[in-house]
Amino acid sequence: MADLNQVQQWHVTEPYLDLHCQLGEGPYFEKGTQTLRFVDIKQKRLHTVSVTEGPGSLKTLQLDSPIGVTANIQGQDPQEKILVALKYGIALLDRNTGQYDYLTRIGGEPDRMRSNDGAVDPHGRFWLGTMNDFHVGEPQTEGSLYRFDFGKSKEEIESGLIIPNSFGWSPDGKTMYFTHTPENTIFAWDYNPEDGSLSNKRVHYKHEEKGHLDGFRVDKDGNIWHALYDGGSVIKISPAGKIVGRVILPTNNITCVEFVGTELFITSAADEDSEEGTPSRKFGGGLFRVDVGTTGLAHTEFKLE
Repeated sequence: MADLNQVQQWHVTEPYLDLHCQLGEGPYFEKGTQTLRFVDIKQKRLHTVSVTEGPGSLKTLQLDSPIGVTANIQGQDPQEKILVALKYGIALLDRNTGQYDYLTRIGGEPDRMRSNDGAVDPHGRFWLGTMNDFHVGEPQTEGSLYRFDFGKSKEEIESGLIIPNSFGWSPDGKTMYFTHTPENTIFAWDYNPEDGSLSNKRVHYKHEEKGHLDGFRVDKDGNIWHALYDGGSVIKISPAGKIVGRVILPTNNITCVEFVGTELFITSAADEDSEEGTPSRKFGGGLFRVDVGTTGLAHTEFKLE
């Protein structure tokens, strides 16, 4: 339990974008265009908003597949083409047409599985967690953690997972972090930049308070900013694994975060369990923002070759 007297707090009272995502996730800042893109996994949508033009610039691309996460591709204009994790695997998405082509498909029984969260490591490899699709019901131990090396090469790193979630790396690139939501735990490994192999698995942080660890980003000082689903907040976890900050939000189901300069943009999911008229029900699925006075690590682009 964190000592509240030593924890810095920020309070957010209303959304920046009140768009009622069913399951908002995967915020990603495109620095070159000053736009933020994020997804609604359940509604199969990719949203994009200009952080300079404001909420009125929101554009939405409707897909025919759940979309879990996105990444830029080295040598490609992200306004034209990006990497996306869809139901059956990773694909190249044409943002003008909504058409996509799969690069590599995930394992398991295809109809039962979907992509969830993922990220590009410091050397251009894409890491992805998979889990049961919504129609299966309560997620089972059928999920996996995959590493995709430069296009089509795929390796299953771990199996028997239930809800694999966010990935991130320390500022020096020597440690990989990974959240497994059912265990409410962030695991850490020693990361080998030469081949992307992992060793020395250990617990970095075990969440013992209200809420479930969902998505996160790492800041320039190595702190992890972690969304809490059913926790109504984002917690700042130090490199030593201690809570040192907290962003308090008006809705319960906080899903992921992204840095835009010193601002933290925060996605959320609908809260249909709260009573009508409550702030959590009203603002669930909104996109929030707050200045937290620090910056995040820059994204690495996915290397196709």
